[in-house]
Amino acid sequence: MKRLLYIAPALLVGRFLPGAGFWGPVVLLVGLIFFHELGHFLVAKWMGMPVEVFSLGFGPRVAGFSWRETDVRLSLLPLGGYVRLAGYNPEEPDAQDPNGFLAQPVWKRLFFYSGGILANILITVVIFFGMGVEQARITDKHPTPLEIVDVTPGTAAAEAGLQPGDKIRSFGTLSFPGSKGEEAIAYIQARPGATIPVILERDGASQTLQVVPRNEAGKGKLGVSFEVDNWTYDRRPFQFKDLGPGARFGVVASASLGWEILENFGKLITHKVSLKEVGGPITIVRAGSRAAKAGLAQFLFLTALISMNLAVLNALPIPFLDGGHAAILVVERIRGKDLSIMVKERILQGGFFFLASLMAVVIAMDILRLRN
Repeated sequence: MKRLLYIAPALLVGRFLPGAGFWGPVVLLVGLIFFHELGHFLVAKWMGMPVEVFSLGFGPRVAGFSWRETDVRLSLLPLGGYVRLAGYNPEEPDAQDPNGFLAQPVWKRLFFYSGGILANILITVVIFFGMGVEQARITDKHPTPLEIVDVTPGTAAAEAGLQPGDKIRSFGTLSFPGSKGEEAIAYIQARPGATIPVILERDGASQTLQVVPRNEAGKGKLGVSFEVDNWTYDRRPFQFKDLGPGARFGVVASASLGWEILENFGKLITHKVSLKEVGGPITIVRAGSRAAKAGLAQFLFLTALISMNLAVLNALPIPFLDGGHAAILVVERIRGKDLSIMVKERILQGGFFFLASLMAVVIAMDILRLRN
């Protein structure tokens, strides 16, 4: 299924963004695309539907191999991915395989469309399950110094010499550990133009720097992001009894996150949330880079968050997405006959242009954020 057409340009832009890494976002986005399409593929194979192509990317075939009747390929443009079933070629709607997709019962086709969504949900549950198991093993925790995750070039933080990985021991009158990360944010915002002494640890050596937050709309801005609450944990060895709490946490946390995302989509539709607050591909790339630098736990949490967002988004009845295809099938079932090929093509084209327009707006918002 075609989706996430913005990923390739996002990765190219992200490669040159100030402070943005590359491989963390690549692993995150490409991995989620792969597992989404794998969900469709496995559902199709489980139900005995022939799969002609499983492709990571679009365009000409670059490399791959044949597995039974399926051409598993890597295509030239890493813009997303798709699974093409026999008897389901939009370019040749009349060339139907009697044993292919369009000949399958409605429930099978609906299950196929849900395969990618279920895969994204499963990824989220598995990640939260692992986090739940880790939480069950914790016996004690200790606060650590405030650690810098990212520094934006050209900002006050960069000019002062702050670097990612620096561990802040004191920030003005605040000490770490001891104070909270939120206090540091408020401290910076309340002191635009003021000189703030910073004692930090870098490569095992202590250094003292002076930073001056810039005045932006009456608030201090430093141009630095850091781990808000950083802790080290004491853990006992794994025990089988940890699986129960881990499973409960995985299911509850995933359901809670999914419901929260759905509510946010509802607020966006009803204009209770501004489109300016929606993050696009550049935001994802930057967030993925920062999460990768911050450590495995944050990177996995971001992966779970984006995976559940993809699940909820694809479940919405928007033409061109999985939920849109499923909605068309439901309408056809209610009508008692299929819509014409022309009507389906117009619906899907409309959905594509809607999503492309929305993505263009979100990317523009991302670019504006880079200037702020």
